[in-house]
Amino acid sequence: MTTFVIVGGGLAAAKAAETLRAEGFDGDVVLFGSEPERPYERPPLAKGYLLGKDARDSVFVHPAGWYDEHRVDLRTGVTVAMIDPAAHLVTFDGGTVGYDKLLLATGASARRIDIPGAGLGNVFYLRTLPESEALRAAFTPQARVVIVGAGWIGLEAAAAARTAGSAVTILEPQPGALHAALGPELGGKFAELHRAHGVEFRFGESAAEFLAAGPGAARVGSVVSTSGAELPADVVVVGIGAVPNDGLARSAGLAVDNGVVTDAGLRTSDPDIFAAGDVASSYSPLLRRHLRVEHWSNALNGGKAVARAMLGERLEYDPVPYFYSDQYDLGMECSGLPSPGSYDEVVYRGDRAGLEFIACWLNQGRLVAGMNVNVWDVTDDIQVLIRSGRTLDPGRLADPAVPLAEV
Repeated sequence: MTTFVIVGGGLAAAKAAETLRAEGFDGDVVLFGSEPERPYERPPLAKGYLLGKDARDSVFVHPAGWYDEHRVDLRTGVTVAMIDPAAHLVTFDGGTVGYDKLLLATGASARRIDIPGAGLGNVFYLRTLPESEALRAAFTPQARVVIVGAGWIGLEAAAAARTAGSAVTILEPQPGALHAALGPELGGKFAELHRAHGVEFRFGESAAEFLAAGPGAARVGSVVSTSGAELPADVVVVGIGAVPNDGLARSAGLAVDNGVVTDAGLRTSDPDIFAAGDVASSYSPLLRRHLRVEHWSNALNGGKAVARAMLGERLEYDPVPYFYSDQYDLGMECSGLPSPGSYDEVVYRGDRAGLEFIACWLNQGRLVAGMNVNVWDVTDDIQVLIRSGRTLDPGRLADPAVPLAEV
């Protein structure tokens, strides 16, 4: 009997298992997840579930009975300790399992902050379901919340905290919010949105030390910033990025460079081992470089694609990077990667002041990325323009009377 082993208990892993069965694979599927829960999606942890709008069961990829019904041997709370590519074995606490094909979908972990007081209570990260549950309880009208990092996690946590009535201050060493993700122009719009909801920003500063609430206290009481300011804090949220869980691949001798390196077919340097989701640094023919994308759509679509690759299909996984965010009454979708240095012009289409617009990042007239803010059903058109590589007329791009498909 052919055995496919999946290491990792997130969305990419679950979608890979689902697709293997949907494509007719009749062999054994063993799925190892180090968390005690069955695979779940992470976006709700910083969005609907954190806000208290969504039920706990809504975060799971499949109903509890799905794995037995589809003959997926789901082993939760089990951490794989070693991969032996030569012997085609994975080792875990309890034994070994042989594999014919192996998928690494081990995801990423929240980057930890290394400063005095980092181990105090009420210093939170936001990557797992228990962490989201704990933050839901901590965000109260009386809470003073300090957030370290003005990236996506930091801003979504700030929106949830303010919605709950907490006072919020954000420390960010960069000159603006979302600086590395969106650049100064659009990052500034998000900072304005949060200021309008009562969030205080301290740009150019980060956390230097977390102080206990009192002598001998086990929980945080204040945050000392790199400027020397002491900020009262009942709750601290650290959102300073994520690191790929590529230790298994590294110890197994696979190529690793900011994640597990794969070709465009999601195959690693070992022909029988594949990688997908947050841990994979995959070659993008569209962007002509390796890329590690930590967004939901990459886990969703990469999990489906890698299953077909494991079954022998010769494919080229080459999506336009896509992500979305919901903060207060603002919803947005972004296609492409508008990082600073990748563009030379930003063109706006629509009502910027009213937060109903599309932002278009251009490089020598070619669309690098597009973000629709409270404007819907345009993602496909934006992605077509990105893929086309055409030189666009900025005037037509900015004119809402010209359909995007005709720019």
